[in-house]
Amino acid sequence: MKVMLRKIGETYEIYVPKKDLEEKVVEMEKDTPWGGWIRIANGWTFAMPDMPADTRLPVTVEARRIGGEED
Repeated sequence: MKVMLRKIGETYEIYVPKKDLEEKVVEMEKDTPWGGWIRIANGWTFAMPDMPADTRLPVTVEARRIGGEED
């Protein structure tokens, strides 16, 4: 699903337009959100695409939801 990732200070936030959901990223598999999984505050986990570490934010990408509470 399409998600928009942005950074505010040292915190990443994700927006899921399809669900009108905005949440903070609370855990990441790697030092950057790219090429691993991220977990957001509501418990959902996304597999993020591989991107360069210096990718300018905000950016909209295709991420795959791999876990978390169902709707």
